[in-house]
Amino acid sequence: METFGREAGWIEVICGPMFSGKTEELIRRLRRAVIARQRVQVFKPDIDRRYHDRRITSHSALSLEALPVTDARELLARVGADTQVVGIDEAQFLGLELLPVVQHLADRGLRVLLAGLDQDYLGRPFEPVPQLLAVAESITKCSAICTRCGASASRSYRLSAASERVSVGAQEAYEARCRRCCNGAHPAADNAA
Repeated sequence: METFGREAGWIEVICGPMFSGKTEELIRRLRRAVIARQRVQVFKPDIDRRYHDRRITSHSALSLEALPVTDARELLARVGADTQVVGIDEAQFLGLELLPVVQHLADRGLRVLLAGLDQDYLGRPFEPVPQLLAVAESITKCSAICTRCGASASRSYRLSAASERVSVGAQEAYEARCRRCCNGAHPAADNAA
């Protein structure tokens, strides 16, 4: 565990494509904070109900109790006065309003850990994760394994031709792919600008 000063807050971002172990790494770090007897609160966007309404859950079935929130404002309002560590899963679903909230929490002296997709299904930066990367003290970029060729995968390939940016799903809806196996392969790619 990296520390940046006993009373100083900081931001840690764990990013990468789907199936790369982001939530698993977030849970690992949060469990270590609990073992260290730090007061931890965990949040998730209420839009993400893939595995459980009130838990963050990795694709490998590790999980941790979490408070579902509709937006960054609600998250800020629900952070307890005695909280020392804040964990946030699926940061990309909380929008750009998350950036000032995270900055505020770190400025208050909290350790803020976030996990999220840094790219959408078309390989475009997925806000607010790129902005969070710019202000983070610590960044972990995870990769997955390409389901087509077995190479290191940095992309989340959507299996359907759906064109909306946010479409919550898991193995039934997405695959991890490398750049080569993903480029030009998506049916909606021709319609995106």
